[in-house]
Amino acid sequence: MKTAQASLIFLKAVLVLLALLAFAFCLFTIPGMASRDAAAHPETAYLQYPFLLSAYLLFGLFFTALYQTFKLLSFISRNQEFSIQSVRALKMIKYCALITAGIFVAGLLFLIFFIGGDIAGLFTMSTILIIASSAVSAFAAVLEKLTAKAIRMKAENELTV
Repeated sequence: MKTAQASLIFLKAVLVLLALLAFAFCLFTIPGMASRDAAAHPETAYLQYPFLLSAYLLFGLFFTALYQTFKLLSFISRNQEFSIQSVRALKMIKYCALITAGIFVAGLLFLIFFIGGDIAGLFTMSTILIIASSAVSAFAAVLEKLTAKAIRMKAENELTV
């Protein structure tokens, strides 16, 4: 087994482990967090279900991006890294990250205008997640453009031969 194949298998294993951990977090931790917060703060208990909805929407986007990353690694292992499918996977990762950043911006604005109070911790975490999602989106967009350009150059080279 070559080191490139071993590293791809390792990355796929890390993605699967990350997906399993995130799924366990969705299944066991998030509902408890929402109910404890609703019990501790009855004045904002009505936000329990919007919180759960947005959390599961964000994790849905996260799982979609993980699946697209897994597909991208599969294309790389089959020497199809410069294919239309790779460009599609990168485009989907870019859109998932953009939508995630947009949801966090909307949530941050909701916190600022409707909740108020001491939201410094939530503001900081939201800002960090917005920056991280934007960075992932920018990186995926750059890789998408480079891959599409490489595909065009490969097609031009095949025509000249």
